[in-house]
Amino acid sequence: MEGTSSKSKKKNRVFVIVLALLLIVGGWFGISKYRHSLHHEDTDDAQVSADISPVIPRIPGYVMEVRVKDNQQVKKGDTLMILDNRDYLIKVEQAEAALQIAQTNLSSARASTTAAQANIATSKAAAGTVDAQIEAAKVTLWRAVQDHERYANLIKDHSITQQQYEQALAAKQSAERQLAILQEQKNQASRQTNAVAEQSNATASQINVADAAIHQRQVEVDAAKLNLSYTVITAPQDGLVSRVNVQPGQYVQSGQSLFSIVHSDDVWVIANFKETQLDKMKEGQKVVVTADAYPGHDFKATLTSFSPATGSTFALLPPDNASGNFVKVVQRLPVKIEFTDATDSLVRKLRPGMNVMVDVHLD
Repeated sequence: MEGTSSKSKKKNRVFVIVLALLLIVGGWFGISKYRHSLHHEDTDDAQVSADISPVIPRIPGYVMEVRVKDNQQVKKGDTLMILDNRDYLIKVEQAEAALQIAQTNLSSARASTTAAQANIATSKAAAGTVDAQIEAAKVTLWRAVQDHERYANLIKDHSITQQQYEQALAAKQSAERQLAILQEQKNQASRQTNAVAEQSNATASQINVADAAIHQRQVEVDAAKLNLSYTVITAPQDGLVSRVNVQPGQYVQSGQSLFSIVHSDDVWVIANFKETQLDKMKEGQKVVVTADAYPGHDFKATLTSFSPATGSTFALLPPDNASGNFVKVVQRLPVKIEFTDATDSLVRKLRPGMNVMVDVHLD
């Protein structure tokens, strides 16, 4: 019986010791966590992010050549793809031919204007000649009238013959008709001058139309050349090419996303903190980031900005608490964290989407 009681006492001692150790360890862990929580906020709801530029053709066409492969490093301006440009070359030639026609029309309009101005000068000169002839006809008419009046007096006294009187009368009538003809010619010359002037104004307006047509055709040439340049698709920035799911001969549409380029030289972290953790957090605080891909390595970083709204607000179907029964859910706010150690080579190895753990130092 004594052996049995001694064994029971030993078991009780071991239990008490183990329980005491558990209480001590648990208390130490709880106290350390509590003290840590007073000066730190952490979350594992965080991922690496980076600029991702989609490669999008601006014009439709058939793929002639693909010059990149999956995961290839490219520089800004490197040729990624080439589209079949034959249709666009023809459009450039058509636009240039239309431009030449417009330029020819402008030359023709200017020549017509010059000719019309010359016709105006000729018409004015003819009108001046007619004016001079009219003045001479008026003198002739005045003399014929004077002769007729004298002969009319003389015929009454039978001082002259009837034939001489009739000759004077005929000369007077002939002078009157000649003056009337010249005046009509002057009116016709004036109408001709006005018509030529109107034609000149019309041809001058055609010059403005031809100028506008040339400008329009030049714009069409520039647009055709611009579309031709779009047949060569280049990299919008430095980075790594994603999976290239495009093959030669494939038809692509304008605005179609073909693949992406990830800007690997500039990465950051987006951490989603609960709204209850944001009380003491502010921009500029020190952050320690640990990545699941590189355990044991601490990345130095800084909290740089807070999102203007919670993540659920930007969701495709944001919640509407007024549409049904309300259940309060703690929201998370995205926070941007940027790496600060430029000498850390492992930062370049981080890829967008990797999971990380962030620890914000509140002091």
